[in-house]
This record gives sequence, C-alpha cells and structure tokens, in this order.
Amino acid sequence: MKYLVVGANGQLGQELVKLLNERHETFVVFDSQAMNITNRNRVLEVFETEKPDVVLDAAAYTAVDAAEDEGKDLNWAVNADGSKNLADAANRIGAKLVFVSTDYVFGGTKEGAYLETDPVGPKNEYGKAKLAGERSIEASGAEYYIVRTSWVFGEFGKNFVFTMQNLGKRLDKLTVVNDQKGRPTWTRTLAEFMMHLVAVDAEQGIYNFSNDNETTWYEFAKEILRDEDVDVEPVSSDMFPTKAYRPANSVLDLNKAKATGFVIPTWQEALASFQSEL
Repeated sequence: MKYLVVGANGQLGQELVKLLNERHETFVVFDSQAMNITNRNRVLEVFETEKPDVVLDAAAYTAVDAAEDEGKDLNWAVNADGSKNLADAANRIGAKLVFVSTDYVFGGTKEGAYLETDPVGPKNEYGKAKLAGERSIEASGAEYYIVRTSWVFGEFGKNFVFTMQNLGKRLDKLTVVNDQKGRPTWTRTLAEFMMHLVAVDAEQGIYNFSNDNETTWYEFAKEILRDEDVDVEPVSSDMFPTKAYRPANSVLDLNKAKATGFVIPTWQEALASFQSEL
C-alpha cells in the first residue's frame, strides 16, 4: 500500500511521516511548496503521477483569528477549495482520502458531548471553511474518512503545551481560561487513528477523535505544569478576548471511534507520554 502525505511539514504532517517511517510503509510526502493544494492542476498532476492508495491530508490553514479578516481568503482557498481539489483528485484515481477536520464545525453550545450526527453550526470563518471542505469531500465520490478533532498538541510546531511550558519557565503566575471545555489530542494518537481506519477498512464517513477524558484549558495547563513551581489561576474567557469565536463546549463523543477497535489513551496519559519524550 502506498501513502501520500499532504501538508508534510505541519504539526500533524511531520507526526504522520515519523509514524510511517517507524512502520516501514511505502509513502511520498508533499509540503505546500511541492504541492499547493489550492492549485487544482498541480494536485491532479501529482495524484496521477504518484497514484497513491491512501491520501493522508494534514494540510490546513489554522490561523483561526487571522481567518476572520486578513487571512480570510487564504483560509477559504486552503480549507474549502483545496480540500475539494484533493477529494476530486483522489476520486479520479480511486484513492482513499483521510481528511482532518475540527470541532469548530459545531456551535459549541450543546450541554453534552457532540455526536458525529449532531447538527453543525460553525461560528467562525475557520469552522465554516472546514465544514465546506467536509461537504466537498462527501460530494466528491471518493472513499473518505473525515476525522474531526480538537485541541491538538505534539512534537512539531506551536501548540498550547509548548506555550504553557515556555511561560512556566519565565513567570511565577499564569491565568488560564476555565470556561471552555474540550478534549486535548496528541498528534501521535491522531496519526495512529488515521492509519487504523485504513488498516481495519472502517466504514467510510465522519469520525470524532481526540484523546479520552474532558477538561478545561485551565485544568490542562495545571497538568502540563504539574512539576513546575508556578501558580496557575482560572479566569473567564472574557479576560482574553479573541477575534474568532471560541466554543464553550468542544467535547467530542468518541464512541464511534472506539467501536472501530482503536484503544484511545486519556489525554493525561497522552500528555505524560509526550512530555517524557521531550
């Protein structure tokens, strides 16, 4: 089986490459320089030349606040149009597409965990563009897995864990919002699940995925800094206004993912494993 990794230089893309190497899989990688997914002809050309069996799509525009204004056009070009290009190209050659989406496709006001079948209602431009990408993939005719995830952290790139660790080294006291809840996701676990869906030939469709157990950003920060001499205090999100809407509830229901046979570590276990490798 031959894999093609899209967005290979990003946080998830580099994790996928690391995992594929460890498993001695056959694969090719393309970053945004080698294949800009907004260039439809280039995408079609690459897919026709490489003829992968599976496309692991880790390409995304993720500057959520910038997507509201100066990055709005690029957000839509990459997350909506680019995703359509990948799906159409995958369909043309008969490849499976594994696409990573976001909890931001939901409105964030539900009381309990979000099911894959719950009504969507994105409230920021990033979520709207990712949802448009999902819809294009579903309509493309390609065999697909859409994996909605949240609160991603990992070895490669900027993320909340590294931000807290860096601040914890410089400051004696931190304030972190305590009124937004969700489930953190380690890129390693996410990459393994993407590969798992293909390996077990799971039913195509949408899957929620994150590490298990829910938390708030404040509780997450406390655990990140558990061994540091720093005071972490909870505050309301009103203290940290952002251009883009942030959902109060990002908790994704994981039962469908678990039903595929994948054993999901808790976010606490994932964080401990991640930090032990740093």
